[in-house]
Amino acid sequence: MEIETAAKILAELGNPVRLKVVRLLVQAGRDGVSVGRIQDTLKIPASTLSHHLKHLKSVGLIIQRREQTTLWCVMDYNLLEGVMGFLTDECCFGLPSENTKKNLITAVAV
Repeated sequence: MEIETAAKILAELGNPVRLKVVRLLVQAGRDGVSVGRIQDTLKIPASTLSHHLKHLKSVGLIIQRREQTTLWCVMDYNLLEGVMGFLTDECCFGLPSENTKKNLITAVAV
């Protein structure tokens, strides 16, 4: 994943309401949740929810589908896992210690 893409997605997740929506969708699983149920569960006005869903949809985190009069939101788990992987892919490889860094600089200067 490109750093710019990850930054945009993480920026959208930085909002508390959007983070609550994402957590609710993750709990729901691959079937998703209706917009009405998200609104009822999170106790937020429809216009506010619509605004936040628009942001999540704009970066591809959620997919919406309509079934007659019901709008469903489903998490794009592949994208979410991609962001998590972006953050953790290089976990625990370590960085050179500060002493190693100083020794490299000294060796180059000599």
